[in-house]
Amino acid sequence: MPTIDALSHRLEHYLGNDQIATVRRAYFYAEQAHDGQRRKSGEPYVTHPLAVANVLAGMHMDHQSLMAAMLHDVIEDTEIDYNGIEGQFGTTVADIVDGVSKLTHLEFETKAEAQAENFQKMVLAMAEDIRVILVKLADRLHNMRTLGAMRPDKQRRIARETLDIYSPIAARLGMRDLQVELEDLAFQSYYPMRAKRIRRAVVHARGQRKDIIEQVRDTMQARLNQEGLSGEVSGREKHLYSIYRKMKVQRKAFADIMDVFAFRVVTDSVDDCYRILGAVHNLYKPVPGGFKDYIAIPKANGYQSLHTVLFGARGMTIEVQIRTRDMDAVASQGIAEHSHYKVKGSTETAMGSYNRARKWVQGLLEMQQNAGDSMEFIENVKKDLFPDEVYIFTPKGRILELPRGATPVDFAYAVHTDIGNSCVSCRINRRLAPLSEPLQSGQTVEVITTPRAQPNMAWLNFVVTGKARSSIRHFLKSQQRNESIELGRRLLGQFLGNYGASLDDVDGAALKQLLKEADFTSLDDLLEDIGMGNRMAYVVARRLRPESAVQDGEPEVNSKGRPMAIRGTEGMVMQYARCCHPIPGDAIIGHISSGRGLVVHCTECRNIGYLRDNPEKTIYLEWSDPENNEEEFVVGLQLEVESQRGIIANLATAAAQMGANLLKIDSGERDGQLCSVQMELTVFNRVHLARVIRKLRSLTSVNHIHRQ
Repeated sequence: MPTIDALSHRLEHYLGNDQIATVRRAYFYAEQAHDGQRRKSGEPYVTHPLAVANVLAGMHMDHQSLMAAMLHDVIEDTEIDYNGIEGQFGTTVADIVDGVSKLTHLEFETKAEAQAENFQKMVLAMAEDIRVILVKLADRLHNMRTLGAMRPDKQRRIARETLDIYSPIAARLGMRDLQVELEDLAFQSYYPMRAKRIRRAVVHARGQRKDIIEQVRDTMQARLNQEGLSGEVSGREKHLYSIYRKMKVQRKAFADIMDVFAFRVVTDSVDDCYRILGAVHNLYKPVPGGFKDYIAIPKANGYQSLHTVLFGARGMTIEVQIRTRDMDAVASQGIAEHSHYKVKGSTETAMGSYNRARKWVQGLLEMQQNAGDSMEFIENVKKDLFPDEVYIFTPKGRILELPRGATPVDFAYAVHTDIGNSCVSCRINRRLAPLSEPLQSGQTVEVITTPRAQPNMAWLNFVVTGKARSSIRHFLKSQQRNESIELGRRLLGQFLGNYGASLDDVDGAALKQLLKEADFTSLDDLLEDIGMGNRMAYVVARRLRPESAVQDGEPEVNSKGRPMAIRGTEGMVMQYARCCHPIPGDAIIGHISSGRGLVVHCTECRNIGYLRDNPEKTIYLEWSDPENNEEEFVVGLQLEVESQRGIIANLATAAAQMGANLLKIDSGERDGQLCSVQMELTVFNRVHLARVIRKLRSLTSVNHIHRQ
C-alpha cells in the first residue's frame, strides 16, 4: 500500500521542501475529511487520492496538481465545500478540484445525461486550467486499476465510458502511456473473454518470435554503429486493445496482425532521425507508400516521429519509428511532459504539444457555447476525438489537421466560424468541387464565400468535425429564433390591428403580467413562441388589447381585417403546404401549426377547409409583390399525354426552356394509348407557371394539363 512518506521521497527528485510540505498537508487534510470512509475493496478511502497523486508524480507534475489530486473527492464525498478548500489551499487548487468534482447536487434523467453534464463542466474548467484533465485522467486510471471490486454491470459501464471518452482524450493530448493502460484495462473489463484469448495468443507468439526480433534489432543496431549514428533500437510491443481494434476494423486474423514486427529508434537530434531513416532504408527495402513524416507535419496532439515500413528478411514486414528523446518523451506523456508547471525549462517539442492541447480545449469551449445542451455537446466531442487525421493546406501554405472523411465545409469552419457560415463553394487543388467531397491529405483547399450566404441544414448530413456541426446548428437555431420573433411580431400586430391598436399601444403592466404568467423573461421570448405556433396570436391580442377596444365592443377577427402580406422569403418558420403547393399570385391562407410556425395553403385547399373560419387557427394572407418575386416555389402538374417514344424527354425539355427547374417526373400507363404523367417543378409565380403550361400544351402529344 502506498504511503505519504514514500510519495514524499519520490517528490524530492524534482520538488522543493516547501512544495513537498504543502502536498503532505493536503494529504493529511484529505485523510481527516475522508475519515471513516472506505472504498468498495475495503481499503481506507484516502488510499485512492494518494494513488492518484502517485500517478501524477510519475509524470513529474507540479505541487498544485498533486494537492488537487489529494483533495479531488473532498467536495463530492464530504461536507467540505469549495470555500473550505480555497481558504486552506488557495484559489488555484480549489478551481482544479472543483473542475474534477462531479455534479452531485443536480438530478439527471439518465446516466448518459449526468455523464454529459459532468464532462461539459470539466471542459469549462479545462479552459481555465489544463491541469484539470490531467488530474481527472489520473483519477480514472486508478479507478480502472481497482475496478475489480465493483459489480460486473458497473465495471462494464465505467469501462465503456473510459473507451468512449477518457482514452480518446488521453490520445488527443498525446499521453500514449496512459492511453494504452486505460484501453487495456477497459478492454479486459468490457470484453474479458476476448482479452484473455488475445493475451494468451500474444504470449505464445512472442515466444516464437523472440529470436527473430533480437536478430533484427541487433542487425539494425550494428548498421547504426557502422554509420557512426547514435541511436537506441528497441522492440515495440503492441497492446491488447490495439490488436483487437485492428482485427475488428481491418478484418484481419490475429496472425496477420502479429506478422508485423515493430521497432523504435530513439536518437539525439532531428538531423540524426533522417540519417537513420536513410540507413535503415539501405538495410531493408521500404514498402511503397509506407513512409510518413510526422516530424515535418506533427499530428494534432503534438506527436512527432518518422514512420516507415520495410521488407525484412524471411519475407516479414518491419515497422520502424524514428524520433528524438524529446519526441519520445512527448509521445509517452504528451501534454504532461510540458514543463509550464514544473521547475525545469520547457523543450520546444513539449511546448508544441502544450499549445496544440490549449487550442483543442479552446475549440471544445467554443463547441460548448454553441451546443444546445450537454448531450449535443458530448456527441460533437466524441466525433472530434478520433485520432485518424488528414492534413490539408490553405492557399497560403498553412496546414490544418482534420479527421479522416472531413469535407470542405469542415475545413472552412476550421479556418474560422465566419468563413464556414458564409461559404458557397470551394476549389480543391484549383478545381471546383462539391462542398461534400471528402478531403485527402496533401490537398490545397480554397473556400469561396459571399456575404449573403448562410449555412445549409443539409450540411449536417456530411460534416464530421464537432466544430462544424455545432456551429451550423447554432446558426440555424439563432436564425430560426430571429425569424420566429419577426413572424410573431407580424402576427400579433395583425390581430391587434383588428382592435385598432398596434404593439406600441400595448399597456406595459398587462404585458408584464402576461410574460410573468407564461414564464418569459422578455417580449422577444413571447413573440418567438407565437411565431413557432406554440401560442395563438389571436389569444395574446385579446389579452393585450387596449381598454378602449373592450368598451367599444369586441370586433370579429376574420377576413374583414386586412390580410397579412408575405414575401416568400421568411425562412424556416414559414412552411408551404405540400398538399396544394401555393405560389405567388395564388389566394392564400395561413394555418398556425405548433412547432412549425405558419403553414401557407391555397385558400381553396380542401385540407384547410375545416379551419378556414376559425380565427384562432388561421390568418388571411396575401403576397406582397408576386410579380417581382425572386424565390422559386414548388408546384405539381398532372398531364394526360399520348404514349410515344421520347415523351418524357420532350416534357422535360419544354419545361427547362421556360426556365422551370424540373424536380421529379413520374408516368403510368392508362388505356394503352394514353398515359398519366406527374411533374414536380419550381416556378417564380403564377405568371411563370402559365408560360410553362402554355409551352407544354404546345406539344402535340399533350392532351390535358391541370395543376395538382
